[in-house]
Amino acid sequence: MTLKVETVSMLLFSHSPRGDKFLCLLGKTSLWLHSQKTPAEARASCNPTVPHPEQVTSFFTMPVLLSLLPVPPSSNLCHLRLSSSLDGRTRAELESVIFKCKTQEKGKKAKWKYSDKGKEEMQYAVGWSGSLNVEEGECVSSALCIPLASQKRSSTGRPDWTCIVVGFTSGYVRFYTENGVLLLAQLLNEDPVLQLKCRTYEIPRHPGVTEQNEELSILYPAAIVTIDGFSLFQSLRACRNQVAKAAASGNENIQPPPLAYKKWGLQDIDTIIDHASIGIMTLCPFDQMKTASNIGGFNAAIKNSPPAMSQYITVGSNPFTGFFYALEGSSQPLLSHVALAVASKLTSALFNAASGWLGWKSKHEEETIQKQKPKVEPATPLAVRFGLPDSRRHGESICLSPCNTLAAVTDDFGRVILLDVSRGLAIRMWKGYRDAQIGWIQIVEDLHERESEKMDLSPFGNTQGPSRVAQFLVIYAPRRGILEVWSTQQGPRVGAFNVGKHCRLLYPGYKIMGLNNVTSQSWQPQTYQICLVDPVSGSIKTVNVPFHLALSDKKSERAKDLHLVKKLATLLKMKTPNLDLVETEVKELILDIKYPATKKQALESILASERLPFSCLRNITQTLLDTLTNQELECVDEGLLQFCENKLKLLHLYESVNKLNSLGLSSDTSFSNNELAVLLRLDEKELVRLQALLENYKQENTRTTVRFADDKDGALPVTTFLEYLEYEKDMITVKKISELEYVALGSFFFWKCLHGESCTEDMCHTLESAGFSPQLLLSLLLNVWLSKEKAILEKPQSVCCLHTMLSLLSKMKVAIDESWDSQSVSPWWQQMRTACIQSENNAAALLSAHVGHSVAGQISDNIAEKKFSQTVVGTDPEGLTDSWEALSLDTEYWKLLLKQLEDCLILQTLLHSKINIQSSKLSSLQTEPLINLSVKKLLEGGKGGIADSVAKWIFKQDFSPHMLKLAHQKGIPENSEEPKEGINKAFLEEPQDLQIILELLNLAYQQFPCSLDLDVLHAHCCWEYVVQWNKDPEEARFFIRSIEHLKSILNAHVQHGIALMMWNTFIVKRFSSATYLMDKVGKSPKDRLCRRDVGMSDTAMTSFLDSCLDLLQTLMEADVSSDEMQIPVLDTEDAWVSVEGPISIVELALEQKHIHYPLVEHHSVLCSILYGIMRFSLKSVKPLSLFDSKGKNAFFKDLTSIQLLPSGEMDPNFISLRQQLLLKIISAAVQVQHSVPKDKETSDEAPINPLGKDRDWPVLAVYLAQHLQVSEDVIRRHYVLELYNYGIDHLGEEAILQVQDQEVLASQLLMLTGQRLAYALLHTQTKEGMELLARLPPTLCTWLKAMDPQDLPNTEVPIATTAKLVNKVLELLPENHGQYSLALHLIEAVEAISVPSS
Repeated sequence: MTLKVETVSMLLFSHSPRGDKFLCLLGKTSLWLHSQKTPAEARASCNPTVPHPEQVTSFFTMPVLLSLLPVPPSSNLCHLRLSSSLDGRTRAELESVIFKCKTQEKGKKAKWKYSDKGKEEMQYAVGWSGSLNVEEGECVSSALCIPLASQKRSSTGRPDWTCIVVGFTSGYVRFYTENGVLLLAQLLNEDPVLQLKCRTYEIPRHPGVTEQNEELSILYPAAIVTIDGFSLFQSLRACRNQVAKAAASGNENIQPPPLAYKKWGLQDIDTIIDHASIGIMTLCPFDQMKTASNIGGFNAAIKNSPPAMSQYITVGSNPFTGFFYALEGSSQPLLSHVALAVASKLTSALFNAASGWLGWKSKHEEETIQKQKPKVEPATPLAVRFGLPDSRRHGESICLSPCNTLAAVTDDFGRVILLDVSRGLAIRMWKGYRDAQIGWIQIVEDLHERESEKMDLSPFGNTQGPSRVAQFLVIYAPRRGILEVWSTQQGPRVGAFNVGKHCRLLYPGYKIMGLNNVTSQSWQPQTYQICLVDPVSGSIKTVNVPFHLALSDKKSERAKDLHLVKKLATLLKMKTPNLDLVETEVKELILDIKYPATKKQALESILASERLPFSCLRNITQTLLDTLTNQELECVDEGLLQFCENKLKLLHLYESVNKLNSLGLSSDTSFSNNELAVLLRLDEKELVRLQALLENYKQENTRTTVRFADDKDGALPVTTFLEYLEYEKDMITVKKISELEYVALGSFFFWKCLHGESCTEDMCHTLESAGFSPQLLLSLLLNVWLSKEKAILEKPQSVCCLHTMLSLLSKMKVAIDESWDSQSVSPWWQQMRTACIQSENNAAALLSAHVGHSVAGQISDNIAEKKFSQTVVGTDPEGLTDSWEALSLDTEYWKLLLKQLEDCLILQTLLHSKINIQSSKLSSLQTEPLINLSVKKLLEGGKGGIADSVAKWIFKQDFSPHMLKLAHQKGIPENSEEPKEGINKAFLEEPQDLQIILELLNLAYQQFPCSLDLDVLHAHCCWEYVVQWNKDPEEARFFIRSIEHLKSILNAHVQHGIALMMWNTFIVKRFSSATYLMDKVGKSPKDRLCRRDVGMSDTAMTSFLDSCLDLLQTLMEADVSSDEMQIPVLDTEDAWVSVEGPISIVELALEQKHIHYPLVEHHSVLCSILYGIMRFSLKSVKPLSLFDSKGKNAFFKDLTSIQLLPSGEMDPNFISLRQQLLLKIISAAVQVQHSVPKDKETSDEAPINPLGKDRDWPVLAVYLAQHLQVSEDVIRRHYVLELYNYGIDHLGEEAILQVQDQEVLASQLLMLTGQRLAYALLHTQTKEGMELLARLPPTLCTWLKAMDPQDLPNTEVPIATTAKLVNKVLELLPENHGQYSLALHLIEAVEAISVPSS
C-alpha cells in the first residue's frame, strides 16, 4: 500500500528504547499507513550493497499501524517519539508559532493481531488524543517518552508505565500519563524549550568507570537544566498515585516530594541547537595538571584528588561544538515545589486539566494562571572551556554513543563528524550526508564464538574472560534513501540498505528509568537500540549486526568460516551426478574451517544431507577424524574429536546392520502345533483355545479397519539413523523421538530377524558390541512386535523368532542378574510385562507374554538346576527352596498377566464386532469409533470400566435389553424369530451375523461373570444411553432405550439409585424448563420456543415427557420393591482385583438415599399433565395453575427431601380447572384413537406417536383424578359418552360397567340417542322419514326437532346399533324417572325406522 507523502520541512523525534511508545508531532502532513509485511518481505525489499552476505546487517520488520489525521497546512514542525516497549505509539499535531492551531496529541498502543496469513503481527491503535496547550500562544517544541520501571519483582523486563514529557515554547515542561492525565508542570526557564534528553542507569563495564546517575536534561537557548533521575522517578510515581487515590476518594491531596535540579547558564556561545549530557567524569592526574596550567598558568595549584565534573557538549555556531565542565559542589541543587495538576480538590483539578486538553478556558481561569506563574530561579553561569571553532559551520544535532566515549555530530554542510568526548577531538568525518539522521548500536560478544588472544593466533583458545563490546554508527541519508552501518572508530562500512527517502531513524539513547545497581542485576530489559520507521510501507525495522564485523579482516577468521559454511550448504543442495567430485570438495571445505564449533556445525549439516550416499558420509567423517588425530593434542578440540568418533561408530553400526539385513535367509520354516505348544509351554487344549481366540480377533479386527499399503519394513535412511541415536559415555542412547520413529528404528534392527530373514545371533552380538544396553534393545524389540500386530498374525512362525531373540537378549550381561533376590521380581521381566500391559494391540501382547513366560521359565529352570547341583555337592540345603520360591513368584505374575491379556483380547474382539446396520438409520453419535483397550486402561478404569466399555459398544449396535438376555442364555434358539424383536428390523442388513456376535457376548459373560452381571450391564447401558441422549436430545429413542434398560434391572436397589441419578443429573433441569414454558404460553408451545427454552423440538419434548413419566413410575416401583430385597454385593474377578480408578455407576447408585414417595408421586402427576397437553396439543391450559402454593413450591426439589405437600380439601376452583383438563384429555384421546378422518389428510394437532404404543389414557385420567380430588365417576361417564359419540358402542357398553351413577349417564345417553334419530329423520329428508315423523307423538317430534346432530363426530351409525343404545338407556333409567316415557317413545320410533329398512 503506497500513499503520496509530502515533504516535511523539519522532523524532530524521540522514542523510548523498548519501542512500545511513539510520540510523533506532525507538522505539514501526517499519514495513516497500514502495513503487514513479513520479515522475509522486508529483507527482500532492502537491497544490500555489500557483496558478502555474512557481513551485512539484517532487518527485522514489525508491522505497525499509523494514523491519517487532517493537519492544518500551516504546521511546519514535526516531532516523533518512540517508547522502549512495543505496545504503544503517540502522535501529536502542533500549532505553528505564526498561525493559531490547536495542539493535538494522539497516543497509539500496540496490539497483537492475526494477519490474513495467520501470523501474529503487531498493530498500533490510537490510545488517547487531546489538546495540550494551556497558555495562550504556546506550542509544543520537544517531546520525550520515558518508561518507568515497575517495583514488582515479577515484572522483569517490562515497564510499569510510560511518562510523556512535553516541552513548550512558553518554557513549561509538563509530564503526562499514557492516558493524557497531567501529572505535574514545571517552569524552569522562561525561554522556549529546545531539546529534551534522558539518561538512564547502566552497569559499569569496568571497575574504574564512574557510575552514572539517571537524569533528564532540558536545553534552553542559553541554559541547561538537569533534573536528578531518582528525584524525578519518585515525584512521577507520587503524582500518579495521588491522581489514582484522588480519583477513588474525590478529595485527597498529597504533596509529592520536590524536584531536585541544577540550572546552568551557558556563556561564550552564539547559538545552541542540540546538546549531550555526558555525565560525571574524573580526570587523570596528567589531564588535571594540564587543565590547571591552561586555566591558572604555570604556578597553578592542584588538589590531591582530581575533582568530579559534569560534562556537557553543545552544537550550534561560534563555536561549532562547545565543551562545558561543571564542577561537582560548585552549585547547590535547587528544590522546586512541584506544580501539581491536582489543586485543592480533585473535581476542579480534573476540570481544569480537561478544559486545557479540550482547548477552552474561561478568562477568569486564564488570569488566575497568569497571576500564579511560579518564580524562575536564576541560572549558575558556566563558561565554555573549549570547543571546535568553525565560523562557517553550524551544527544541527549530536548523538552520544552508548558507552559515552564517542559522539556523532551533523552539520549544515552535509558532514557527519565523529568526536572523541574525553579528548575533545574530531577523529573522523563522513561527507555527502546532508540532512543525515544518526544513531548507535552496541553489540556484546558471544563468549562461545570469540577469537583466541594467544600469541600463536590459534583458533583453539580459552574462551574465558569478559565479553567485548563493539559499537557501530548507523547513518541514514534521506536524500539518497540509504541506510549505512559503520564500524567505529576507523572501521569500514559493514552494511548498506536501500530503504527509501521518507524514513525516520529513531534512536532513544536510554532504556528504562528507575533502576539501580541492585535492581538491574535481575532485570532483563527487552529494549530496542535503534529502529527505522518507513512511512511508505508502514513498517518499523530494527538493525541487527553480528559482533565479528567489528573485527579487522585479517583477524576475522570467524567470518571466513561462516562463508565456508554457506558455501558448503550451497554445495550440498546442488544436483550433480559426479558424487566423487562433491565428496572431494566437501572434504576440502570442512578441513579449511578453523573453529571447532563451526566445523562441528558443518559436519552436522553434511551428515543430515539426504543427497550424499552412505559411502560419502563415512569417508568424509573418517577423513576429518584422521586429520584431527594427526594434529597435536593441544590444538585438537576434545569435543569435536569425540563427536567425530561417535558419528563414525554409528556409521559403522549402520553398515553392519545393513549387511545383516541384506543376507536374505530363507524364512519358510514351519512349526507344527505340537512343537509350538512345547515352545510356549502349553498343552494342546490351551494352544487350540489360544489359536481360536486369535482367529476370532483377527477376523473381527480386519472387518473393522481399513488396510493401507505398508511402507517397506526394516529400511531406514542413514540420516534418519544418525538423527535418532547418540553416544553417551560409550553407550548408545535413543533421543526423544516420536512413537512411530521409535518403531521405525526398532524395525531397522529386528524386523528381518522376526521374519527369519536375518541371523538373530549375529544381530544381537553386533548391537551389544556397539554399546546398546539389553534394556534398550528389549524396548525396541517389544515396540516393533506390538506395533506390527497384523503382520505378526499372518506369520505364526514369527513367534519362534521372537522366542529366539528374547532368549539371546536375556543372556546378555546386565540383563538378568543371577544374584538377584529370589523373593523379588526381576526388573527385566517386569519391563516386558509393563510393555504388554500398556499395549493396545492385545493379540501381539498376548503372544509376547506367552513367549516371555516360556523364556522366563527356561531361565528359571536353568538357575534351579544349577543351584540343585550345588546343593547336592555343597552344604546349602535351602538353595533349592529359594529357587522354587522365586520361580513361583515370577510365574504368578506371568499367569496373572496372561489371564488379564486373554480377558482383554476377548473383550476387544467383542468391541470390534458389529452388525451391518444401514448408516442412514444411525445417529452420528453411534458412528464414532470406540477406543482400543489395554490392560492398563482396564486397570485404571475402576470397577465399572469393563461394563462401561461393553455398554458403549451396545450403544453403537443399538441392542435392546432382550438381546442381552438372549446372549446370557447362550445364543438364539433355532427357527426362532426372537432376535428380530431385539433390533429394529429396518436397521438390519445381514441378520446372519447376529449369532456370531451373541456368541462373542456370551463368551465375554463367561470371562467376566461379576463385571458383566446383567444388572450391572443394564445399569451401565441405561447410563450410556441417557448420556448420549443428553448430547443430542433430538434422538428421543436413546432416552426410550435408556428407560427400557432401567426397567430390565432386577435388583430394586440398583434400579432405584440409577433412576434417581438420571433424574438429578439429566432430567430435572429440562423438565422444569418445559413446565415453566408451558405455564407461560398457556398451551402446547411451538417448536421455536421449545428449542429455545428446553433445547429440543416440540416432537422430541413430547417423547421426553412420556419417558419422564416412565422414569418416575419406575422410581416409585423400585422404592416399594427395595424394602423386600437385599442390597447386592458387588464382586470382582480375581484377575482384576487390583483395579483402581473412578467409582462405578452401580456403586454410586447404591449410595443414593431413599426417595420421598409422595413427592415423586406429586411430580408424576405434573408430568402426566404436561405429557397430555403436549400429546394432544391442548390450549388454554396453565399446568401450574392447577396447584396451590404448597404444590408449586414442592416441584423440582430434591426427591429425597421431605416437602410440605397439599393435603385436605382443595379449593373448588382448582378442582373445577382440573376436571376441565381431564375431560379435555379424555375427549382428545378418544378422538385420536377412534376418529375416522373425513379426508386423507392427517390432523396436525394430534399426531400419532411414532416411537411406540400410546398410553391407556382413560386409565391414566382416572389415576390423575384420584390424586387431583376430581370425581372419578365424572371421568368415567365422560369417557362412555365420548365412545358413543364416535360410534364405538361396543366399547361404550363395556365402559358403562365401571360407572357408578348410571342414572345420570342414562340421561346423557338419551340426549345422544335423540341426536342420532334427529339426523336420521330430519337431515336425510327421505319420503319414508317424513311419513314416519308424521306418525310420531307430537311431544317426541318437538323434542327431536330441538336436537342438534351437528355435534355428533360420527353420524354414520347403523339404526340397529342405536336401537341397542335406546334399550340400554331404558334399562338404566328407573321407571319413576322423568324421561322414562320419552325413552319408551324412542323405542317405538327406532322400531318403526328399522322396519322399512328391513
